[in-house]
Amino acid sequence: MWRGLLLKGTTCLLQVSAQRFLHQRHFSSQCFSLLTNRSLHKLPGTPCIPRIKQTDFFLFNNLIRSYKKDAKSTVEFPLSPITVTDIKQYLRSKEIPFHDGYSCLHIPSIFIDPSTRKDSFSLFIDKTTGQFLCKDTLVEGSWEDLQDCLEVMQKEEQSSLSPHVLLGYPESPEEQEERERELREVQGIWSRSVTFTDVLEEEAQLIKTMFQITKISNATLKKFGVRLFKPTKSLVFPWFGGPDSSLKGIKLLSAQRVDAEKVVYNEATVPKCSSYFNLFGLALVNRMDSEVVVTGSELDALAVSQSTGLPSVALPRGVSCLPPALLPYLEQFKRVTLWLGGDIRSWEASKIFSRKLGLRRCTLVRPGEFQPCPLEALSQGKNLSRIVKASIPAAHKSIVSFKQLRDDVFGELMNTDQVAGVKWTRFPELNRILKGHRKGELTVFTGPTGSGKTTFISEFALDLCMQGVNTLWGSFEINNVRLAKTMLTQFAMQRLEENLEQYDFWADKFEELPLYFMTFHGQQNIKTVLDTMQHAVYLYDINHVIIDNLQFMMGQESLSVDKFAVQDHIIGMLRKFSTNSSCHVTLIIHPRKEEDDRELQTASIFGSAKASQEADNVLILQEKKLVTSPGRRSLQVTKNRFDGDVGIFPLDFIKSSLTFSTPIKGKQKLRKVAPKPESEAEVQEKGNDGPLKKDEGKKEKATKTVKTSQAVKSPLSGSEKAK
Repeated sequence: MWRGLLLKGTTCLLQVSAQRFLHQRHFSSQCFSLLTNRSLHKLPGTPCIPRIKQTDFFLFNNLIRSYKKDAKSTVEFPLSPITVTDIKQYLRSKEIPFHDGYSCLHIPSIFIDPSTRKDSFSLFIDKTTGQFLCKDTLVEGSWEDLQDCLEVMQKEEQSSLSPHVLLGYPESPEEQEERERELREVQGIWSRSVTFTDVLEEEAQLIKTMFQITKISNATLKKFGVRLFKPTKSLVFPWFGGPDSSLKGIKLLSAQRVDAEKVVYNEATVPKCSSYFNLFGLALVNRMDSEVVVTGSELDALAVSQSTGLPSVALPRGVSCLPPALLPYLEQFKRVTLWLGGDIRSWEASKIFSRKLGLRRCTLVRPGEFQPCPLEALSQGKNLSRIVKASIPAAHKSIVSFKQLRDDVFGELMNTDQVAGVKWTRFPELNRILKGHRKGELTVFTGPTGSGKTTFISEFALDLCMQGVNTLWGSFEINNVRLAKTMLTQFAMQRLEENLEQYDFWADKFEELPLYFMTFHGQQNIKTVLDTMQHAVYLYDINHVIIDNLQFMMGQESLSVDKFAVQDHIIGMLRKFSTNSSCHVTLIIHPRKEEDDRELQTASIFGSAKASQEADNVLILQEKKLVTSPGRRSLQVTKNRFDGDVGIFPLDFIKSSLTFSTPIKGKQKLRKVAPKPESEAEVQEKGNDGPLKKDEGKKEKATKTVKTSQAVKSPLSGSEKAK
């Protein structure tokens, strides 16, 4: 009942991992009467419930059944999306001066006395979301919060408000315990870590070689506060923030040798990744600096600073995300150079992030043979200052020549594997046909009713999400709890209802995935859905959106008009969104009614031909309804705009884990392949020991199957790990 009341009329995103902010947002006792005027409902015998926002929703967490003690819902999308024009008009009506910045509006802070603020425009309002942040007091909140504060100031004729005017709800014991535990962990690791000047020269050189930072001097490491955590041989990158520049968090970077030639680097953050909002190196930036280089890793920031002398900062989560909460800290710079790495993925991220930061001030370092990532460029003895000066403007015109595209074409030819997109780990046959999952494409997926479309797409999307593809689910047919349960089962590869003692273990791992859900269900207006998708792309840098499914989203709104025209309009808008937002959209569409003994084709997709025409990829889940053998289902790719390859491969459904997997080769073949002619020697050898090898192969395969099932059966306990 409470969930229905709180979310009625609200468009929101339900995030798997709890989203926390740098600084606690508060409610004002003075503003309470204003807030209650916007309350959603008032129940008999209960106090007024204020308008629900991200942190406000936490108050009602105990009233709503939770599956984990710290799992929270975040209400992100406002009831009526705010525009920069609305914000400017409101500020003018209140006679508040403002500067039009690159991604924010700057106004004098209302939380500082006018006699001490010296006309400093230190309060920043995000042009897209309306969220505000005061850099001097670190007070932050929504656009509605700022309006409430301004109304109180005007009503009570005050020139400023106290930074503590927004009184927050008390933390739950679990939240307080978690926050204190993380703070103790941060302080413990930091106190036990040492500077490189306190390490023996031989040991320091060995560590530098392991992390490929032999060209980084101890002076640069000390300047940025980088330390060494000896117990795990990890580099420690500090995050200083707040008015007192206190230690807020740390990032640990460890190296693990896989083989003689390959080393894998692993990152860990405290607090959790979802609440680690930090620009490494920001504490060293001077207020008068007008140029900054933004990198994708802390080591790259060290290389740029040492070689060029320019201010350099590193994104907290690399090229996967640029949180809007960090945009105010980059507003002072007239030129922002994005040098996020030396591959195609970093180049695509640079172009996306430049839209958030403002195209007119951003320049991009194009990856190439002579412009690798900063750390590698330093190791190769390249001139980093020259590379930064040669960066190209992010702003572009509507018409370009091949001369402007020449380097991009060469980059794609040189990095064909990366251009093909993110590879699936659970569906190798998809990699063979589609080559990978690419941004900016539209995939149409169909299949018979009850064949397992949602279950397959859940694993399809989960596979990509586990590899860092930020994913947004729009399930209009199945509620989010059931969908999350299915995906968690696929993630754990077992039925957790039979192993409830393992639920917290797998839920903790699942929370770390960049996975979000829209709370829509049933018929929805396409404009509202697109606004939410655009909002999620801006806030969470979503790379993949799943719409399940088109018919449920359309509902009955097309009864009075041509339903095919409505469907074509929706598909066209989704196509435009995927292209403009550089976001992959997977659209599930039910097929037309076909005979049970007939396979589906591209023409079987419900509606006109626009769906298949606009789509970059068309996938069909084929099902032989009259067959009960393991080869009952198969996945067919009937369109692939990337390179034209199409094909079909069988799927096996494993009911215990709700997953689909490719059958063992040779067991189920959909096409007969003519055998190659064998030489006499091969025939003789096969006749002598062929059956024996076949039996040995079966035994070896059975042994591997038993070992694999035991390995993924359950997480080890502490004692078992010690053994």
